[in-house]
Amino acid sequence: MKNSSRFFENRECRYFPCHKDQEPFNCLFCYCPFYLKEKCPGNPAWLKVKKRPAAANDGAGASDHAEAGGNAAGGIPEPSVKAGYKIIKDCTNCTFPHRPESYDVIIDFIRKENETREFSREIWDKAVEI
Repeated sequence: MKNSSRFFENRECRYFPCHKDQEPFNCLFCYCPFYLKEKCPGNPAWLKVKKRPAAANDGAGASDHAEAGGNAAGGIPEPSVKAGYKIIKDCTNCTFPHRPESYDVIIDFIRKENETREFSREIWDKAVEI
């Protein structure tokens, strides 16, 4: 399939292909829309990783937190952190978002997420009625 609105292959990317043994390889959903979801149509592995103690100025705490899908600014507590461990979703062996036939499933998921998302009072106040 040639590059289109449903398929894009970026062979010039320094990470291409980010998953091995996948042909053709769709880069359209390079960042998987399911990454922050506990349940997804892919086959992720779940890693329980011992947290490193945050040293004064090494920045390790913030980068570890962001890597696990949390808020690096510290505004939202990381729900995956318990008893000195954190959970990381490892999608290394998942090719679901890169398979051309997954496009419709992903678009349907995004459409449903947009229909049910809620906005803060601040956004409601900023929104312009049309």
